[in-house]
Amino acid sequence: MKGSTAFLLAALALLCACGLSGGDDNNEFFMDFLQTLLVGSPEELYEGPLGKYDVNEDAKAALGELKSCIDGLQPMHKAELVKLLVQVLGSLDGA
Repeated sequence: MKGSTAFLLAALALLCACGLSGGDDNNEFFMDFLQTLLVGSPEELYEGPLGKYDVNEDAKAALGELKSCIDGLQPMHKAELVKLLVQVLGSLDGA
């Protein structure tokens, strides 16, 4: 489980890094997506950042698995990810 969790988080980090190199709309989408993934529910993902997209059942299953991995993190690790997100959001606001 540790290997698959590490892989999923690495893939998420790569996705976010690629997203942050795009325009402001992409930055906003990825940061909203990350925030919801970290502290929201799967339903909030579909109503919020993914609301304008037609998310198929396989993608929903994959997102559910990713959300489950994130929710399974140690509280301390999840808190550190949230702090990192707040730091990134603060630097984007100042840019």
